[in-house]
Amino acid sequence: MADVVVIGAGVVGAACAYFAARAGLSVTVVDRGPVASGTTGAGEGNILVSDKEPGPELELALLSNRLWRELAGLGGFEFEPKGGLVVAETDEVLRTLTTLAEAQSARGVEYAPVDHGRLPDYEPHLTRDLAGGVFYPQDSQVQPMLAAARLLEQAPGVRLRTGVTVTGFLREGDRVTGVRTDRGDIPAGAVVNASGTWGGEVAALAGLDLPILPRRGFILVTEPLAAPLVRHKVYTAAYVTDVASDNEGLETSAVVEGTPSGTVLIGASRERVGFDRTVSIPVLEALARQAVTLFPVLADRRVIRTYCGFRPYCPDHLPVIGGDPRAPGLYHACGHEGAGIGLAPATGHLIAGLLTGKAPELDLSPFRPERFAA
Repeated sequence: MADVVVIGAGVVGAACAYFAARAGLSVTVVDRGPVASGTTGAGEGNILVSDKEPGPELELALLSNRLWRELAGLGGFEFEPKGGLVVAETDEVLRTLTTLAEAQSARGVEYAPVDHGRLPDYEPHLTRDLAGGVFYPQDSQVQPMLAAARLLEQAPGVRLRTGVTVTGFLREGDRVTGVRTDRGDIPAGAVVNASGTWGGEVAALAGLDLPILPRRGFILVTEPLAAPLVRHKVYTAAYVTDVASDNEGLETSAVVEGTPSGTVLIGASRERVGFDRTVSIPVLEALARQAVTLFPVLADRRVIRTYCGFRPYCPDHLPVIGGDPRAPGLYHACGHEGAGIGLAPATGHLIAGLLTGKAPELDLSPFRPERFAA
């Protein structure tokens, strides 16, 4: 019998398995698809502190940022500590950005104001029609699929079972004692729900309500470019607003960044349309227009592909992390929306601590699973 069964082989599930195994627990990871086949495989790999206001998510992000830099020592996946540049179209927006950065800095976020004249020092191809920006050196980028695979490879003794669908839970009274699957029962001392966008569906198998909903987003990928045109992660102030929005309708804000392979990734869109994967040409056109507005040099570059993913949206924009008192033995690590890749190590680290009886480094009450019951 395993000490822990982790449901989900995305980057959050991989981080939970990695830290639990490093803490000495025996771990089995199950997923109905391959490793990183869900939201992780459709992500850009953002590790951001810049887009988070002071509060519990920022504290989680700062812990995760430190852990990602330590995990980068494992090797085997792309990790770029390249920094993020948030830009403002007007002086008023720039003042708002600067005020946010000052508040963030009180919690340990590093930043540097960038006036209009210094923007080309950071991004030579950026449009000159901007008032300025704020540079965040702690923002980073990771190749999420490789990172998830590497964490699972490096987790001592972890048993990975893909192509296995969880159909229910084993119970002794109220307590969860394992999972039922289409390949047989797997008993365990504890179960971690790291199912991302499908975390609510998995919780429902235990008779629990977690209001996690899919929020669709598209990404454009350009042809590989001979010379890097975008040095950092660059996005407009509107991105911060969109991340915190409760709007079900379409929202787009320019996010542009290069990759080690020479391609440029262009986002970001958000809309709640269920699990509809239909390609939306108007959304792609809007993303392309916004990217060219920021980087006019991209106007004559070709887009070679596009893809979409579903972010696990929670109504209060905070992930669900911790043990569920409604079903002892069941822990949740899901609902991170678009920040799951960035927040994965901290989530896994904290879950492993709970599983081994350690006092958490952060106050987990804002993330508690039962907070939606009221």
